Amino acid sequence: CAILIIAGGTGEFEAGISKDGQTREHALLAFTLGVRQLIVAVNKMDTTKWSEDRFNEIIKETSAFIKKVGYNPKAVAFVPISGWHGDNMLEESTKMPWYKGWTKETKGGVVKGKTLLDAIDAIEPPVRPSDKPLRLPLQDVYKIGGIGTVPVGRVETGIIKAGMVVTFAPSNVTTEVKSVEMHHEQLEQGNPGDNVGFNVKNVSVKDIRRGNVASDSKNDPAKEAASFTAQVIVLNHPGQIGAGYAPVLDCHTAHIACKFAELKEKIDRRTGKSLEDNPKFVKSGDAAIVKLIPSKPMCVGK
Repeated sequence: CAILIIAGGTGEFEAGISKDGQTREHALLAFTLGVRQLIVAVNKMDTTKWSEDRFNEIIKETSAFIKKVGYNPKAVAFVPISGWHGDNMLEESTKMPWYKGWTKETKGGVVKGKTLLDAIDAIEPPVRPSDKPLRLPLQDVYKIGGIGTVPVGRVETGIIKAGMVVTFAPSNVTTEVKSVEMHHEQLEQGNPGDNVGFNVKNVSVKDIRRGNVASDSKNDPAKEAASFTAQVIVLNHPGQIGAGYAPVLDCHTAHIACKFAELKEKIDRRTGKSLEDNPKFVKSGDAAIVKLIPSKPMCVGK
């Protein structure tokens, strides 16, 4: 879930949803990254003198633009808040008697609440893919006295537990997991969504690094990708982008320059429908399917 914080002040909201505004960009980015649940918190209501008209105006404008991005406004909780004064954050505010609370439609029916905390509590938890092969991108690798090498990262899919033989790609290092910890407590196993540290045998901190991906050596281990196909959305770029362009790509915890080898097709960024085959270039606002070639060894998957 994403929480879109909107400044309610005169001029601030308008700047945020303008063509190049950050509010618009953040909503598009969240949808593009697959975030399908959204909460809109209209902040700085104190600067609007707790105005119902201003809140309704912002809801109307915001609903229109998030609908264009791909969200259903009826499934979004709109909450008027003041972060500075704490109104409607944890407890219901007395300064907006006109506000009767938010409602949103979900698969399970209509959900209602008053505060931002209520809206957060109403988020539907995602399905945790623990049945898939292990994928754990490393955020960092530590050397801890008396323990040894401890890689840390979040389990994206699958599980990790002591005794498992893991492979780090693309470094191509294989070793046994001695123990798994989260928040300084030993775990029987790490599940998807868990930020874990795990102790490994006979591996130096120089052998593995941030951006490597740990996987189960016996169950579809992660491999280096010579090239890969990606959906790319151009949010804001001064000119046209064609084959040969090489931006730095942040994929899981890897940070590597990748070359646009081939523009396969231009697509509708909301529906994914093909609009044009083999376009010569793409520009701001376009979405495309592109073949990318990493400049250094890189591990990437669906």
